[in-house]
Amino acid sequence: MGRTSVLLADDHLMLVEALKKILEVEYDVVGTVGDGHALLQAAEKLRPDVVVLDIAMPLLNGLDAGRQVKHDMPAVKLIFLTMNEDPYLVGEAFRAGASAYLLKQGAALELTKAITEVLKGRTYITPRISEGLANISLRDPEAREHAPKPTARQRQVIQLLAEGRSMKEIADLLHITMRTVASHKYRVMEILQIKTSAELVRYAVKQRIV
Repeated sequence: MGRTSVLLADDHLMLVEALKKILEVEYDVVGTVGDGHALLQAAEKLRPDVVVLDIAMPLLNGLDAGRQVKHDMPAVKLIFLTMNEDPYLVGEAFRAGASAYLLKQGAALELTKAITEVLKGRTYITPRISEGLANISLRDPEAREHAPKPTARQRQVIQLLAEGRSMKEIADLLHITMRTVASHKYRVMEILQIKTSAELVRYAVKQRIV
């Protein structure tokens, strides 16, 4: 059997290069990408065994991108590597299909260990934050409050709007019409009872869509 293949997804180039050097000793790093859209394309083409991805990525956030990759490739192992210690966000990552959740501060020491664990069918969470998960079910969708939630496409539109993209740019990126972009935007505002674009951006930040 060949070496385990790993795909890296993060928009911080220096970190990606550092991780690549660490992993290449034991694994086959088949590619590096800097945004969620590129991750979907690379995963489909390269079919890696493991994807190491950040949550906060441009164009499409890591949670939504990872969820799609896991849907298309159920056997893939997702390892989220992030700065965020929020235990509820850890839960969201595991509900998106994660096998591991690491903090970037300890990536150099923990990443190879995490890959070893997930390839054995286990889960791995950075010890620094695992204590905060005592009262949270990682795979229980009821862990958060009941609230209306935008669809995956609507979240994508919200993220791009929050990143400052124009309606035309979003339409071009997603290969839809400007009218459809507007429809998604105002449907979300209706669902969430949001009245302004500024409130929509605040919602995106609060829900960690961006």
